[in-house]
Amino acid sequence: MSNLYKSLFLNNRLFFVLGIIACAFVVGFFAPFMFEVSKVALLVISLLTIIDIIVVYSVKKGVTVERSLPERLSNGDKNKVQLLIENKYKFVAHISVIEELPFQFQKRDFIFPIVIKPERKLHRIEYELTPTLRGVYHFGHINLYVSSPLRLATRKYVLGEEKELKCYPSFLKLQSFAVNAFTDSQTYGTKKVRRIGHSLEFEQIKEYVAGDDIRTLNWKATAKRNQLMVNQYVEEKSQPIYSVIDKGRTMQMHFDDLSLLDYSINATLAVSHAALKKQDRAGMLTFSGKVEDLIVAEQRNTQMNLISEALYNVATDFSESDFSQLYNTIKRKITNRSLIILYTNFDTIDGLNRQLPYLRALAKNHLLLVVFFKNTELSSLLEETPRNIQEVYDRIIAEKFMYEKKQIVSELKKYGIQSVLTRPQDLTDDTINKYLELKSRGLV
Repeated sequence: MSNLYKSLFLNNRLFFVLGIIACAFVVGFFAPFMFEVSKVALLVISLLTIIDIIVVYSVKKGVTVERSLPERLSNGDKNKVQLLIENKYKFVAHISVIEELPFQFQKRDFIFPIVIKPERKLHRIEYELTPTLRGVYHFGHINLYVSSPLRLATRKYVLGEEKELKCYPSFLKLQSFAVNAFTDSQTYGTKKVRRIGHSLEFEQIKEYVAGDDIRTLNWKATAKRNQLMVNQYVEEKSQPIYSVIDKGRTMQMHFDDLSLLDYSINATLAVSHAALKKQDRAGMLTFSGKVEDLIVAEQRNTQMNLISEALYNVATDFSESDFSQLYNTIKRKITNRSLIILYTNFDTIDGLNRQLPYLRALAKNHLLLVVFFKNTELSSLLEETPRNIQEVYDRIIAEKFMYEKKQIVSELKKYGIQSVLTRPQDLTDDTINKYLELKSRGLV
């Protein structure tokens, strides 16, 4: 029996008893002694109900409740909420707790039937909420229906303050996603290479050794010392990392209650956190018909707050994404060579070819990483054995789409563009791992 039906049964015990007495009165027409029994029973239940009402309403504030909410909600994660209920009656209180949850959760039977011992005995209720939409969540009052052990009368309390919480991109998993970013090793499954600094910050002049960049030869010092001398520069460790989110119509596909746009937003927050921990500079921008939410890559204490606030308001206009606008904005606004992590989605090779000229132009001045998605529903379809002709056709079409995704990876690789093809659920892990791999190879 669900909490809703259990609560309704307990709170309607009086009507249940009155229904039995009414049936007894009907029987009394055929058996006169039952008529007398019914009158006595009605009198007794009336007296007990009056007594129960007096007992339940005798205390001005018979119960209190305190709701503990997080400061903000994390999208796609389990957020803990706690209720602390106190019984001030001198009897065991039977209580039905009904939470007025935000409408986004679409829960109409969120009821907790509990029993609390008398005189300030506390009862703790903990539950978890998993939001799937960013925005403002309005928590209403807490309704408590209190009955005595007789449960013939019920008193309603409307307690708790209304409160609004903002739901931000997933921030609860930042530490687990960025765990690899704290390692001191510069290798991540790749061959370790010697990294040579190319910043303009001069350090010293030293003798040339095999492996030094011949472009840094200092000819005046070489002529003076009669041996090859090179300029040594301080290695630039703080690189700009920009997360670019496509918020066009292709990013509105949903998997496990979250859209591809929300997965990309959560990944952007986690990658930015990892980049800052690795002493890089994190920035971001979004685009569809135009470029918006540009945050210049910086390394400062408030950078994560800036990125989080920008991601909180990101929404789609369901338009076709304009990659030409993206290219023009990056060319004008991002002048230093940067790692550009582009979250988008290409379903067909034709869709890629329409945007490929702009991607190739971006890759000339920046290290471009294109992140797009596998269709997990098609993968599930391929694992099933066809049972009829229609399912055979569906399987063939699914195989065609999966093959085109692999073609897209090959096409990007042909032009020196890095790519990550991942399931939506693995997006954050795979993107962070790719960033660390590129960093270990000295490309970032």
